[in-house]
Amino acid sequence: MSAYQTFETERLLIRPTQTADAEFILELLNSPKWIQFIGDRKVYTLEEAAEYIRSRMLPQFERLGYSNNTVIRKEDGKKIGTCGLYDREGIDGVDIGFAFLSEFEGKGYAFEAAEVIKNAAFDFFGLSVINGMTTKDNFSSQKLLEKLGLKLMGTIRMPNDDEELLLFSLKRNEIWT
Repeated sequence: MSAYQTFETERLLIRPTQTADAEFILELLNSPKWIQFIGDRKVYTLEEAAEYIRSRMLPQFERLGYSNNTVIRKEDGKKIGTCGLYDREGIDGVDIGFAFLSEFEGKGYAFEAAEVIKNAAFDFFGLSVINGMTTKDNFSSQKLLEKLGLKLMGTIRMPNDDEELLLFSLKRNEIWT
């Protein structure tokens, strides 16, 4: 995994998710807010979590050089969330996404990690546009996407899903410094 890019902030290490993160991914995927706002991934065992990483995250790293990152708090090495760039099947463009365990919300970690990943999307990976999608009732994610500079563009539906999601977008030339 060391071939893929790792990022740091003053408080955080943001590195590619690997199968060794299976226990953390299992906890995150089964957290109440993940299930409420992202959906039940039906990952209930450590082996299923490792397989989820192998089949859903690692192939995109191999194909594009970016995917899901595990966010680690430097002060104690605690895995607190994920943040990454996702090439979602059936959707044009790359989606910035983030999820944190509830005890680490409201401390600025999500913005800190997502700001680094947003900048990497443009400056390191050379993307010209990033999108963000969230449910209509996930006000925290909407607020974070707007704080990152993404603008509400309308709604979108994921393939094979009836739920209408809010679609946010930011073009490289729209970044304010």
